[in-house]
Amino acid sequence: MTSAGRVTLLGYVLGWRLVRLLPERVAAWCFARAADLAHRRGGRGTARLRANLARVVPPGTDLDALTRSALRSYARYWMEVFRLQDMPTRRLIGAMRVLDEDRLRRAHATGRGVILALPHMGNWEQAGAWLVATGIPFTTVAERLRPEELFERFVRFRTALGMEVIPLTGGTQPPSDLLAERLRAGGALCLLADRDLSSAGVAVTFFGATATMPPGPAALALRTGAVLLPVTLWFDDDGWSARIHPEVEHTDIPAMTQRLADEFASGIAAHPSDWHMLQRIWPDRS
Repeated sequence: MTSAGRVTLLGYVLGWRLVRLLPERVAAWCFARAADLAHRRGGRGTARLRANLARVVPPGTDLDALTRSALRSYARYWMEVFRLQDMPTRRLIGAMRVLDEDRLRRAHATGRGVILALPHMGNWEQAGAWLVATGIPFTTVAERLRPEELFERFVRFRTALGMEVIPLTGGTQPPSDLLAERLRAGGALCLLADRDLSSAGVAVTFFGATATMPPGPAALALRTGAVLLPVTLWFDDDGWSARIHPEVEHTDIPAMTQRLADEFASGIAAHPSDWHMLQRIWPDRS
């Protein structure tokens, strides 16, 4: 393990141990101050976040204020992740508001399998824990992090919450085959789908410009007959919210992926500060 890897791992280990010991209000204050410091210092991630947000809000929006708010939202995500295993189930369920939840329940009841496709919004880890706690266990795919021990810790964390985690790379068989098996058995998948991590992304129009998004959700839906549901997430002051968007019609991969992009865009436009995208989405220079 490199020295940088050891520092990264130590930071996460301390987060999981120390943040869980702090009173929640103290932890929230500390993470908000850290977000404000990151905003003042700038840096590559902050600059990319600001550039991404500039694409999704109307001209004249105060981008400094929005970027600061988005960094605070991202900090809240991490603070909650570190504390999630200690969260009482009654709060996990009681503080979650899901709009059009009936779409999810009806889809799951069909036994066809359900694919929930999400952007990097709100707290997707908490939403996954809520899903398990309300009777829908699911499988997800995890990007293999470095160092390897950090990846393994995240797998253990998600497994402890009731999720099945399949590595994106380095597994015993292609993840798409395992995911298809889960769907054919009537299971559920949760897949983050607003950033392409391969060279096989599907070109979509996203906030008026060309971006690429992963073909996996649409391809799996067509391959297995599963229901494909876009989901968007955001933070409330005292909890979390999600919207289950209408089912994506089975047509072809480009059209279905474009539909996901459109639904993601509607959710992001409504709650831009809760879109945690610090990586490049659009291939042009801006």
